[in-house]
Amino acid sequence: MPRDLVIGWDIGGAHVKAARIEAGRVSDVMQWVCPLWQGMAHLDAVFEAAVQRWPDHGDAEHAVTMSGEMADIFSNREAGVAALAGRLASRFGRDASFYAGRSGWQPHESVLEYWADVASANWHATAALIASRVPAAVLVDIGSTTTDFIAIREGVLASRGMDDAGRLRSGELVYQGVVRTPLCALSQRIRFRGEQHNVMNELFATTADVYRLTGELDPLHDQHPTADGGAKDRMASCQRLARMIGRDARDASMADWESFAREWRKAQLAHLSTNLAQVLGRVGLGHDVVLVSAGCGAFLADELAAQFGRDVIAFSSLTKADGTTAGWAQVCAPAVAVALLRVDEAHMADATV
Repeated sequence: MPRDLVIGWDIGGAHVKAARIEAGRVSDVMQWVCPLWQGMAHLDAVFEAAVQRWPDHGDAEHAVTMSGEMADIFSNREAGVAALAGRLASRFGRDASFYAGRSGWQPHESVLEYWADVASANWHATAALIASRVPAAVLVDIGSTTTDFIAIREGVLASRGMDDAGRLRSGELVYQGVVRTPLCALSQRIRFRGEQHNVMNELFATTADVYRLTGELDPLHDQHPTADGGAKDRMASCQRLARMIGRDARDASMADWESFAREWRKAQLAHLSTNLAQVLGRVGLGHDVVLVSAGCGAFLADELAAQFGRDVIAFSSLTKADGTTAGWAQVCAPAVAVALLRVDEAHMADATV
């Protein structure tokens, strides 16, 4: 019999996302900050917070995906997968199953054998759930740190890359997001007051500063410290943007800095558009194909879709989530997806008995 309670986990290098599925419905979704590069103690702290939020988590089945194995506390990705899976298994024992993409679900005992498929398979989980519901689509998951473009054709993933290295090569993984990305990664030249400027290659500002000024970044999704450890208000964001071109916030008006933020937004959209065009062009998807938006940067998907004449549907609309939970399901798509995939598989197995 399928369990009534399944918790999906997406163990990332900067956040841990979790989704609670009760009787097949998404009942709660949560995201915790987890700077894994600073040590595994941060992951343990997340688990303690989860216990407080869900005291009955011990009654659940736990479906796990990850990307945190890339954190530089691990000597290599295999060691990272082993360490993270071991931590989950020590918490949940045999109730934990690990998503291995094309290799299906694996118990902890098999994780090392399939580590390469377990590593950074969270994108695969999201795309696989979409493929089970939308036969022709492109996942556009714009998160705090990265963006995934995954094509789905006839209900099958049409991705060229299967790991981070392959997806970076194919354009299916873009290492840019709307919160943590240093602005100097977006462009070497940027327009301010009508003139092009060279950009300072320093961690003076991040994309969160841009989207605070455009008003598009939800404060609830703005969880990481700023580049200078300072405030997250508009003036502090202006000051960090000004440093990118050797200025101070007092050198220009708020309208000037808002216009400057839009220039950075334009630069990021251009880069994302180039990669999306590469994915769309390679798989030969027809113009009836929709984009499925996810992530805390999903607000950019409508503009990307307009460039390619596509419709957009929200990932959360494919889940049994509503209200505030739907909003968080959109942001934490891999955690929701891995839990629902586990529920779907359990129901299919039960139906064949």
